[in-house]
Amino acid sequence: MNRNRREGALTGAADKKAAERVVREVREDFAARQAERRWIERGWELDMNFLAGNQYCDVSPAGELEEEEPRYPWQYRRVFNHIAPAIDTRCAKLASMRPELTVRAASDQESDMRTAKISSNVLKAVCEENDLAGVVDKATMWSETCGTAFYKILWDGSMGRQIGVNDGAPVFEGGVRIAAVSPFEIYPDNLGCERVEDLASLIHARAVHVDEIEHIYGVRLAGREIREFSLAPRTASAHFAGLPGGVSGAVKNAEVVIERYIRPTKALPDGRLTVVAGDALVYDGPLPYRNGGGGCRAIPFVKQCAVELSGSFFGGSIVDRLIPVQRAFNAVKNRKHEFLNRLTMGVLAVEDGSVDTEELAEEGLAPGKVLVYRQGAAKPEMLGPDSLPSDFHDEEERLLDEFTLVSGVSEFSSKSANGTRITSATGLQLLIDLDDTRLAVTRASISRAVKEAGRQALRLMRQFAGPQRLMRMTGEGGKVELFYFGASDISSDDVVFEAESAGAHTPAENRSLLYEIYNMGLLSGEDGKVSADTKRRVLNALGFGGLQNARGLEQLHANKAAEENLRLAVEDVSADGFDDHALHIAEHTRFLLSDEFKKCGAGAKERFERHLAAHRDMLGKTEIIEKEQ
Repeated sequence: MNRNRREGALTGAADKKAAERVVREVREDFAARQAERRWIERGWELDMNFLAGNQYCDVSPAGELEEEEPRYPWQYRRVFNHIAPAIDTRCAKLASMRPELTVRAASDQESDMRTAKISSNVLKAVCEENDLAGVVDKATMWSETCGTAFYKILWDGSMGRQIGVNDGAPVFEGGVRIAAVSPFEIYPDNLGCERVEDLASLIHARAVHVDEIEHIYGVRLAGREIREFSLAPRTASAHFAGLPGGVSGAVKNAEVVIERYIRPTKALPDGRLTVVAGDALVYDGPLPYRNGGGGCRAIPFVKQCAVELSGSFFGGSIVDRLIPVQRAFNAVKNRKHEFLNRLTMGVLAVEDGSVDTEELAEEGLAPGKVLVYRQGAAKPEMLGPDSLPSDFHDEEERLLDEFTLVSGVSEFSSKSANGTRITSATGLQLLIDLDDTRLAVTRASISRAVKEAGRQALRLMRQFAGPQRLMRMTGEGGKVELFYFGASDISSDDVVFEAESAGAHTPAENRSLLYEIYNMGLLSGEDGKVSADTKRRVLNALGFGGLQNARGLEQLHANKAAEENLRLAVEDVSADGFDDHALHIAEHTRFLLSDEFKKCGAGAKERFERHLAAHRDMLGKTEIIEKEQ
């Protein structure tokens, strides 16, 4: 017994030493990546300060952010921020060009169509639960400011419906969580690698409150105040962190949580995830998610860039490009105002000792002031005024044009003004299209990132959804259905954008294009009429999907026929006299020709034929009655 106890103690000590070794190795790796990325991080801090309006700062040769001192005490140091409206306009235009995610069927077979429909509804439910539009807007703001943003796709066990209780704690069915992550929290192993998929490892480090660490990992830590800018939470006041007199973005009673992801290799076929909270090892094992292509495990992060840079993991920032123009613009405006002050207030020339210069400097020349000077001395006089040089105005206009050139935002978007002589609608539309084209690279990066996030979300649902999961979805004809689906039903992750095209289309442009297609008759059938299903889709695309709730008789008959198809697969169903027999015959025949019918058991064909014969008999009698009338 004593021997077993000693062996257990030795095993526990060995495990503790192994854990300490892993923690030390992860923390050293994290420190090395911090030092390697230091200059890039300082550039992000500078971009955030300029966007917030603190534009008299720079990165010192020592690599620290410091405030610039004025050369003379009397110099003006006003800020005329043109970066913020340019970024706001870019974010607004990018947000207006975001279509809806959907899943494309592999073929036109009934089974593939059903799988695509289920996957599309699952994806829509995930996007709705995560407020994906808000997440993308937050990530876009990060990428426009610092050049890069990330999406983290993970499985959250606290989401979804409550399905039970375990030891007094509620148990939920879980769900996919999509979160926007700032570039300050991401540390790649290779700064020259361009894609997340090509990285050997990636570290996600952030400051987390000790209560949250205990809730997630079950480890209680002492906590401390974290003042590092890259690990503190981002707030509006944190833009000035690190500057003299600025507000620190420190977080109290927290610890640094380091997650190191290693992608699968030959030695580690399932990859490796190591999570260190403070000095405690809380997880060390394989990557938990099969979120890669072909069911393999991958790093659960997706990158989004404002401007892709060759040979760099982090993208380029529009704010960084605008900083030199903003510095020059501030200098021109301030010197211009100083010149105007000299013109209005004047410069007084006095003989030495003729007046009280200290009093004159403090009070100036107020209207009605009695200026007393020494008898026999030269009378004080104002220096002759000069006119404002035109160079100030010319340089100011040139810098405003540079703001437009560098930011990619024209007068159409920023000022809602037409600075050209073009007045025709076609010419103005061409100018708007050219303006939108300048955002094509950024928009393409956002589209790739959102689609990849959607693919990973579907793969996580396929991994964790289980055999039965209840979900609300839109069925045939816009009918709301509650149904159970399993992980096996989500076999398609070919995520696309609905109405995807190569050009950039705003909602107004898409509606105008849809009107043209409708008026040209391209949506009509062989009989020249637009089907009820096509009308429903058109209304949904135009933003009037609520009108489909006022369903007509045709849609109700189609829904009834679809229900009869499911019943006829297992039992006989009689035809009703109030049915629209022609429509029922078409719906039943469509089902007979689909792959779904092949899955029906023996006797199904005979049941369908008897049911169709009943519809034909009733249809023939109805036609005879109508002819007699």
